[in-house]
Amino acid sequence: MSLKLRPVGALGYKGPELLKAVRDGVVPVSDMLTSGVAGDEPLFGVVTLPFLVQNFEEGKLLNDIARPYFDQVAEEKWNQKILYIAPWPAAGFWTKDEVKSLEDMKGLKMRTYDENGALVVEAAGGTPYPLPFSEVYSSLATGVIDSVLTSTPTAVDAKFWEVLDYYVPASVTMATNLVTVNLDEFNKLDKETQEAIIQAGKEMEEEMWEKVAQLDKEKEAVVNENGITTLTPSQEFLNELSEVTEDIRQNWLESAPAEAKEIVDKFKEEVGR
Repeated sequence: MSLKLRPVGALGYKGPELLKAVRDGVVPVSDMLTSGVAGDEPLFGVVTLPFLVQNFEEGKLLNDIARPYFDQVAEEKWNQKILYIAPWPAAGFWTKDEVKSLEDMKGLKMRTYDENGALVVEAAGGTPYPLPFSEVYSSLATGVIDSVLTSTPTAVDAKFWEVLDYYVPASVTMATNLVTVNLDEFNKLDKETQEAIIQAGKEMEEEMWEKVAQLDKEKEAVVNENGITTLTPSQEFLNELSEVTEDIRQNWLESAPAEAKEIVDKFKEEVGR
């Protein structure tokens, strides 16, 4: 099996369609946002439950607990093998005005990238805008939106310092990406090649989790150097955000697969909450 890399959207498939595309073999291997395909596989939505993890180390713990469940559902239901899972730095608030309290969140017009993020913004009194990323910069420049929920690498890529002034590292959610391969295509490979691919995936996953925390700090330094001010949220503000989003977590778990509750319960036991 030889691979030819294609940039995002080049094959005509949007992010939420990639789980089905790999299942059906029309795309043999793909990188996809885990929460972005949660519409098809609800279990994957556990990754971005708002304010579940409080730091990068807890994000890694959640991933390790969830991984066996993810592997099983990917193979048995979606005809694909997960090669590795890579993290994003946690998402924070990027704004034009200072945001230091829940009161400051009211009225914000914030771009979000998944359902959980949108629910957070609504719970905090703002309005979520699920815009394609290609429209974010122009929407900020023209006032369609005045804030964005995302991570530091995205802020650097988009040159947010040209249209925004503040960054609040609130660790709202911590997204991950899945890299999967169609199981039929994988099974055509000889055993030695399969083992080599699996080992390469393990090594890549370890490397990504080691480097992303440092990447987050490096990217934050870039935006600071270009004029964006970091506003470290107070514990009071974080407590307010956790309180107003409690129903989001509970409501999601009520309708989520039973495995999701098992993952969250195991995670909470490990972190003592």
